[in-house]
Amino acid sequence: MRVHVPRWRAAAGVAAVVALIATGCARAPEPADPASAPARTITCSYPAHGTAARPVDPPAGADVSASGRAVVTMSLDATTAQFRLDRAEAPCAVNSFLHLAEQGYFSGTRCHRLSAQTAFYLQCGDPTGTGTGGPGYDFAAELEGHETYPAGTVAMATSGGRNGSQFFIVTEDSDMPAAYTVVGTIDPAGLAAARSIASKGADADGRPVSRAELGAATMG
Repeated sequence: MRVHVPRWRAAAGVAAVVALIATGCARAPEPADPASAPARTITCSYPAHGTAARPVDPPAGADVSASGRAVVTMSLDATTAQFRLDRAEAPCAVNSFLHLAEQGYFSGTRCHRLSAQTAFYLQCGDPTGTGTGGPGYDFAAELEGHETYPAGTVAMATSGGRNGSQFFIVTEDSDMPAAYTVVGTIDPAGLAAARSIASKGADADGRPVSRAELGAATMG
């Protein structure tokens, strides 16, 4: 069945379209430039806690960026690895990680704990190599309760719901509980290096048999 459109209505419609085109009103609005949006910032708290395993200044807690990403490049044994950190995911943890890396806190330290049977991770970030060392401050975990830990995840080790300098690299998909702040991921080369370390096993104290040493850090 054909629908009859009166001529005056059709003519009016054409005229309206022509008028819109002539005035430019028919154009779709230009998308907003993401770069023009103001960066989101928050305040973090880094209270003193214990003795620093290596001399380091605590990070500033004011105007901490809570948007965008950051990259820290460090060698893991003989492999150059990129730690890709997500400020929106865990701004306080990322701010601390970057601050410590810039001061050389991780440089020349050995990853001190390896789990290659159930949780699948390589834990690093303690200059003493004992698993008890920290930066002389701590801060609250940043959790939403539905965190997951696929291979390549970089997350903070926690003690009583507080974070310090220790972090771990997940070497295989893991079913760990959502209790560890996710700060980002490690690139494929870094993951391969962590898996190579894991393949060599751990000693009786749970330390990697491989040296598993972090090199000097560069930003970006």
